[in-house]
Amino acid sequence: MADKRLLIVAHAPSDNTKALKQAVVDAARGCETDSLDVVARAPLDAGPDDILAAQAVILGTTENLGYMSGALKDFFDRSYYPCLEKTQGLPYCLYIRAGHDGTGTRRAVESITTGLRWRAVQPPLVFKGAWQDSFLDEARDLGAAMAAGLDAGIF
Repeated sequence: MADKRLLIVAHAPSDNTKALKQAVVDAARGCETDSLDVVARAPLDAGPDDILAAQAVILGTTENLGYMSGALKDFFDRSYYPCLEKTQGLPYCLYIRAGHDGTGTRRAVESITTGLRWRAVQPPLVFKGAWQDSFLDEARDLGAAMAAGLDAGIF
């Protein structure tokens, strides 16, 4: 059994966001080892037990009216207090599929993760504007870097 777990919690309501999530998950799973396990959940299917079992988290959300998805907000609402004192310093990263600039979404997620005292291991990746196939390469890089970094003990 692996002693490290990377949790991916991503809201993916459209074909494009499903492709982004799958790129992150596939790249992270491509880095799985005997010591690293990758678990992917939709926000409504994930909760505090998933976070408490993880050593790092990748969050993915759409930009909805300048805010994170309601599904990701629900995930945080159910998980915040059970995890508050138990996950300080948890490494995480964030990607946002933004039709506009992602600023409000980023600010909202960072406000919650700051309250949890989680540690961002890279700046948020914001996929802005019209869909570009290059988003998938960036998503794969994010998943692979997070998994490899966790497995190597970098964070």
